[in-house]
Amino acid sequence: MSVDAKLIRQKIQRLRAGAKPRVLDLFSGCGGISLGFQAAGYEIVAAVENDADAARSHGLNFHHGEDRHSIARDITATSPDDLAKDLGLGPASAAFDVIVGGPPCQAFARVGRSKLREIAEHPEAFRHDPRARLYIEYLNYVEACAPLAVVIENVPDMLNHGGHNLAAEIGEILAGKGYVVRYTLLNAAFYGVPQMRERMILIAIRKELADDVEFPAPTHWIDLPSGYQGSRAVALKLATGGDLLSGVTGLSTYKAAPEADDGLPAAITTEQAISDLPEILARELLADGQLRRGTRRLDVMLPYGGHNRQHDYVKAMRSWSGFEGVAHVRDHVIRYLPRDYRIFAGLQPGDQYPEAHRHALSLFEAELERLDAEGLRPADSSAEWDALKAAFVPPYDAGKFPNKWRKMEAGAPARTLLAHLGKDGYSHIHYDSRQARPISVREAARLQSFPDGFRFAGTMNPAFRQIGNAVPPLLARAVAQTLRSQLLGDIASETPALAVGTGR
Repeated sequence: MSVDAKLIRQKIQRLRAGAKPRVLDLFSGCGGISLGFQAAGYEIVAAVENDADAARSHGLNFHHGEDRHSIARDITATSPDDLAKDLGLGPASAAFDVIVGGPPCQAFARVGRSKLREIAEHPEAFRHDPRARLYIEYLNYVEACAPLAVVIENVPDMLNHGGHNLAAEIGEILAGKGYVVRYTLLNAAFYGVPQMRERMILIAIRKELADDVEFPAPTHWIDLPSGYQGSRAVALKLATGGDLLSGVTGLSTYKAAPEADDGLPAAITTEQAISDLPEILARELLADGQLRRGTRRLDVMLPYGGHNRQHDYVKAMRSWSGFEGVAHVRDHVIRYLPRDYRIFAGLQPGDQYPEAHRHALSLFEAELERLDAEGLRPADSSAEWDALKAAFVPPYDAGKFPNKWRKMEAGAPARTLLAHLGKDGYSHIHYDSRQARPISVREAARLQSFPDGFRFAGTMNPAFRQIGNAVPPLLARAVAQTLRSQLLGDIASETPALAVGTGR
């Protein structure tokens, strides 16, 4: 029996004896995948993350802030053995049962299938290729750590990037290393997350454990908007065009969207997810001088007063084991946007930048009329007129940036949160016109299904970036539960359920 075969057998025996599967999270961010896997009964033993704030967040939440678990690590400069040694885990080959995460798609976007195979077989020859470097390191970790399973998450475009299907190509490499591989598209709203976030999920399981791969069944339903349906259609068109894993691991399984008559509860809405949080009346705070320009730190604690509006989802976010909420809400801070709060107040749910621009122009015209009545109107196109317009009207071309702004709908899940939310919060304007503001850090966390006790290192903008980059923990948990059943076989015990949509 080869050394690898012995390692695999030892790891399987360890799990069958009742031990928790040990997870290594690569490109971990603050820990969305880690949190979901931990909630499903896994042990998070290590992570690799290059962003300093995200690495500190991961260490803070999963390792009590221990220094060795909280430092940023560059995967290109950190070998598996060095990582295991630094963390006191023994040999890397024996330290991990599951590797999760995924190298950024851009790292190998233009590397064709033949070159991917060549990289896998001769990695040193391509070590300096910036398109492949992170992919090489990811494969090195899989090779060195011999995990029983691998989970890769990425954007749907991974199925059609530069005309080829990267998920299929990665799957071929993993199949050649002894794994059964499948991939699919999962929308977070189908799994109790109040956000329509579409992601590609690839799962690889050692052939000693399974001859197929299962994906979690949806727990909620929603009729996805056309844009989300379109991305699924593009991916499906590619997948049915012959660029599949057929002949290697069998046909890829694309999850069809559930229907209302499937008997599932409706998807969690934005209002159900965040309406219990303290109001932030942006215009009033601005007028009172309480909202000012400057760094937004995450040490402000606001009294929590939403007990009469607790949907089951809120209860789950406040009672998540190990991350329970307290009497005060953390991280409930917003961007300073004095010009735009009044525009937000005049928008209707679903309005985007063209509507916002028109409303801003109407506010500007009303101000000109007011000044004209007082004999103070500046001359058209004068410097004073230009300055006044700039104080009311955003400078962006409504024809070029139609999706730059969007006011959320209370009765639907949020649209996909983006990593640059901290610098451009206009994509998620609060549905409540009284509050007339972008969402807060804590509201963004709720929409990603981070519990209220989860901490984010850094200030407001880094926290927004961490949240926008994360995998929703509830989606990760659904994947982890199904995978755990396959890893443990008949002895897998059910993990405690989180109530996220069976109540009001």
